[in-house]
Amino acid sequence: MESCRDEELLAQYLAGDAGAFDFLVRRYADDLHGFLVRFVGDAAAEDLVQETFLQVHLAAQSFDPQRSFRPWLYTIAANKARDFLRSRARKHEQTLDSPGVDGDGPSAAQLLAADGPSVAEERGAEETRQAVRALIARMPEHLQLILMLGYYQKLAYAEIAEILDIPVGTVKSRLHAAVTRFARMWQGQARGTTSGRP
Repeated sequence: MESCRDEELLAQYLAGDAGAFDFLVRRYADDLHGFLVRFVGDAAAEDLVQETFLQVHLAAQSFDPQRSFRPWLYTIAANKARDFLRSRARKHEQTLDSPGVDGDGPSAAQLLAADGPSVAEERGAEETRQAVRALIARMPEHLQLILMLGYYQKLAYAEIAEILDIPVGTVKSRLHAAVTRFARMWQGQARGTTSGRP
């Protein structure tokens, strides 16, 4: 099964092979969890991963085999995340405190490209990652999502376009707008302000 394409595994599952679905879950669970942690926070991510795969199970018969599985999966996960965010009284969870990082350090693009937390890394690097997450959590939902898909999940523009149901040109412009907004917020934080407005 290791060499099977996602679409083949889903077809095998629909033909009665439950192991094929288990393999799909193992293939994508960690990536989806990382995506959802960055988007909605750690507390809800595991439940949303399970809800995403439940939705895949329920909608498997309607999957178009001419499409790619991965963007379809991320579309479901992104929709689950959006629904979760909308259902909360507060739009964004503030689970991470901004440590007040000074103005010296890596560029906005380097900060956004940084991968998830590692226990072995220095405390300063962890504080920087927390500050990055806290700033992203304050951005508008559509900009958060484009950063998660583009920088953290490293999906291609075409895949992001399919997930969000927007043209590739819009993906590029939103990514540019999101990075610009983040850079302004980061600079504002370094100066002691929190405005993300241009």
